[in-house]
Amino acid sequence: MNGEPLAYRMRPRKLSEVIGQEHLVGKNKIIDRMVRARQLFSMILYGPPGVGKTSIASAIAGSTEYAFRMLNAVTNNKKDLEIVAEEAKMSGKVILLLDEVHRLDKAKQDFLLPFLENGLIVLIGATTSNPYHAINPAIRSRCQIFELKPLEPEHIETALRRALADEERGLGKYPVEISEEAIKHLAFAANGDIRNALNALELAVLSTEPDEEGKIRIDVRTAEECIQKKSFSHDKDGDAHYDVLSAFQKSIRGSDVNAALHYLGRLIEAGDLPSISRRLLVTAYEDVGLANPQAAVRTLAAVMTAEKIGFPEARIPLANAVIELCLSPKSNSAIVAIDRALDDIRKGFGGEVPDHLKDAHYRGAKELGRGIDYKYPHDYENAWVKQQYLPDRIKNRTYYEPKKTSKFEQALAQVYEKIRKLSEN
Repeated sequence: MNGEPLAYRMRPRKLSEVIGQEHLVGKNKIIDRMVRARQLFSMILYGPPGVGKTSIASAIAGSTEYAFRMLNAVTNNKKDLEIVAEEAKMSGKVILLLDEVHRLDKAKQDFLLPFLENGLIVLIGATTSNPYHAINPAIRSRCQIFELKPLEPEHIETALRRALADEERGLGKYPVEISEEAIKHLAFAANGDIRNALNALELAVLSTEPDEEGKIRIDVRTAEECIQKKSFSHDKDGDAHYDVLSAFQKSIRGSDVNAALHYLGRLIEAGDLPSISRRLLVTAYEDVGLANPQAAVRTLAAVMTAEKIGFPEARIPLANAVIELCLSPKSNSAIVAIDRALDDIRKGFGGEVPDHLKDAHYRGAKELGRGIDYKYPHDYENAWVKQQYLPDRIKNRTYYEPKKTSKFEQALAQVYEKIRKLSEN
C-alpha cells in the first residue's frame, strides 16, 4: 500500500467509479459525453472539500488514458508547470489537475495560457471558492465551470462499503466486522466529505486489535473516536439525526426556547456545525422572515463567528441566535409568496413580457435608458406610476400576502395596500 491513505488508494480509475455528481458524470451527462467523445475541454470544478473534485479528474484521466499530473497552485512553482508542458509537447496531451486554482499567480497564469489555448494541456482546476468571484477572468474564460454538489450520507456509505470489500486497494484483506450503526455514523459525521470518512474508517481498522477469533470488530464508539464526532442514537433506518434537525427547526418555529436549546445541545454534542448553521439560516428567513429582518443578519454573523472559533466556544453565538429566533415574531409571507409564483411558472402560467418593459424596446432611447412607452417611476410623485408589469395572462395575480405580526411588516403592508388601491383606481 506504500503508506498511501485509503482515500488516495480508492480514487476512481474510471468515470463509472465516481460516487455522486450524477449531474456531471452520469450516463449522457456533460463530462461523460466529453470522455466518450474524447473531446476534453479545460474545466474548473468547484465545491466543498471531499466531494470528488480530484476523483473526477483522475477518473477522466483513467477513462481517456492521457497522462495525468497533479499540482497545487500555491506550493508548486513555475518550473513544475514547465515540466508538465514539456511532457505535453512530447505526448500530445496532458491532463493537469491544479488544486487551489483560484490562487494561481500572474506568472504561472501567463505561462499556462498558451498551452490551454492550443489544447496541449487540459486543465482541471479544483477549488472550494466560487470561481466567478475568485478566479482570474483570463483562466475562467478558457474553462468550462462545473459545480459539484454536497454528497449525501448514502453516497459516503457506498464508498465505505466499497473500500471494505476491495482487496486490491481497500481493506478487503482485513477480517473486519463493522456494525451498521458504525457505518451510518461515519457516513453522516463526515458531513459530505468522502476523504474524511475513508480515512476515519482506515484509522478504525488499523488501530483496533483483533479479538480472540481474529476479527477486527468496529462498533459505533470506535467510529466516534476515529472521526471525532459523537453519534446520534440511530434508529434502524439511520434517520434519528434528521429527526433531531427537524425538531430543532420546528421548536424555533414554535417559539419554544427550551426545546430549541435542547436540540441545539444534541447537535453540538454530535459536532454537527454545518447542519446547525444551515438550519439556523434557513429558519431565519423561512420562519422569522419579514417579521424581524435583522434577525437574519445577526444569525449569519453568529454562524460565521461559530465557524471561525469552532467548538466548544461556538456554542455561545449559536445559543444567542437560537434564543433570538425563538422569541422573534414569525412570518412566512416571503416563502409563501415565492412558492406561489414558482407554482404558477411550473404550471405554465406566464406570458410575454410587456413591450414597454423589454430591454430591446428602449435600446437607443435618449435619456436614462427610458423606453418609448415606459413610464419612469422617478418622474412621478413617490416614485410610483400606474403601469402594467406582469404579462397579460396573469396581470391580476397576487402572490404576496403580508402578515401583520410585527411593526416592520405592518409598515410594508400599509405601503403594499396603498399601491394596490392606486393600481385598482
